[in-house]
Amino acid sequence: MQSDMLIVEDLMLLMLDDETGAIAGAGTLHYTLGGAVLVELALRGRVETDEGRPGLNGPKVIAVGDGPLSDPLLQSAYEKVAERPQRVQPLLLAIGGGLWKPVIDRLVERGLIRRESRRVLGVFRTTRLPAEDTGHEAELRRKVRAVLEDGESPDARTAAVIALLSSSGTLPALRPPLAWSAKVHERAKELEDGSWGAAAVNAAVARTAAAIAASSTAVSVAVITAVT
Repeated sequence: MQSDMLIVEDLMLLMLDDETGAIAGAGTLHYTLGGAVLVELALRGRVETDEGRPGLNGPKVIAVGDGPLSDPLLQSAYEKVAERPQRVQPLLLAIGGGLWKPVIDRLVERGLIRRESRRVLGVFRTTRLPAEDTGHEAELRRKVRAVLEDGESPDARTAAVIALLSSSGTLPALRPPLAWSAKVHERAKELEDGSWGAAAVNAAVARTAAAIAASSTAVSVAVITAVT
């Protein structure tokens, strides 16, 4: 088990299909990864939320504490927060946009996944990200199952990972899957409701889904109108 892993790395590792390397919830991944970094900063005592009204875009996030963070990814995110107090929703995108690339690089460097490039039809290059060393991920999954399936009390990091998986809607899509049940769903939601970072991810994902649904409806109406 690699003890220096960030929550965002653990989260990405769980969201990757071990065989194909496909990422669950890829369409809203920037929100999920941004939320993971904010939660990590909160657990380390480097960000807080104000106690005022949450507003349309969630509570304001404020940088606290002194001194640089040892991890450059966290330091970069902290500097974004420190620029000025900001609502959590815009921060998710500011921090999470494009974050999947350096996170994938870190997982490759740690030897947890590998890149496989090949050409399809001799022309199109594709890249897969299958699992390499599965020991760390297996321990993560054991902890997640112990909390959701067996009712064990989670440590702060495991609770954060589960809350973010739940809020992003990717928990049922994990491969290999959990023993999904109403009890598992309810337990995950309890942890999600206890995390402002996860709640912000949930709201962002819901808004994105609503926008996609609205766009799809508009396209369908336009097609039907054109046909008739």
